[in-house]
Amino acid sequence: MSGRTGRVKALLLTGGLGTRLHSLTATVPMYLAPIAGRPLLDVWLDCLTEAGISEGRISTHALAETVRSYIEHANAQRHIHLYASTELPLLGSAAAFTANADLADDADQVVVISADHFSDIDLRPLIAFHRQHSDPLTMVLFRAPVPHTCGIAEMDGAGRIVSFVEKPECPVSDLTNAGLYVINATAYREIASMGVFDLGLEVLPQFVGRMRGWVWGDVTSTSVPRMASSARSTRQPCCSPVSRESVTAHHDPRSSSIATGP
Repeated sequence: MSGRTGRVKALLLTGGLGTRLHSLTATVPMYLAPIAGRPLLDVWLDCLTEAGISEGRISTHALAETVRSYIEHANAQRHIHLYASTELPLLGSAAAFTANADLADDADQVVVISADHFSDIDLRPLIAFHRQHSDPLTMVLFRAPVPHTCGIAEMDGAGRIVSFVEKPECPVSDLTNAGLYVINATAYREIASMGVFDLGLEVLPQFVGRMRGWVWGDVTSTSVPRMASSARSTRQPCCSPVSRESVTAHHDPRSSSIATGP
């Protein structure tokens, strides 16, 4: 075990256009859509704050001015400092690393989150797990009922990912990429230097054999799922893509378009 410690920062990827939820996201980005009366991004900021992460960058594209207003409010209310990184044009999940290469300059690890997804995962045991092994990247995994529509990983007995294929026709497992990673600063810089577009297609296959999987919700995992009390009725798995139903089920049309939260 490596016993690594050090400073952790966060990169939240929110560049999606939310076209599948267009009637709900025409004026509010998907990552600010209300879940139980609070913006989805609030859930992720809760996770970061609980893990002691005090600095993060939000890579955004759609309705960038709206997210900048949200960031100003969050910085005034929370013990975390956020910055906006606007993608013009839309860069892609891997290209966002290149655009934010300096984020790792004074960090030891970077937590990277696809923040268009919903989860209230506890990042503390995830970061602790990452620090206990010797590989530069940890990918959070969950078990998908329809694995051929997802990025699928296969692990060996040590938890090392030995294959990864994006949307395979014949999946070798149901272990699905949750869009959440802990990455050593050196590996983060490596990804930033690749100059490619997509994490699942172009980056993660290059880390096969040198990244570990952390299965969230598995009874053998050190992680215990904590579904937020405000969203228990949905019982969504780790990092489920936000659906129209999960948004509208908790959206009060009488409320403002962007809930600020407590």
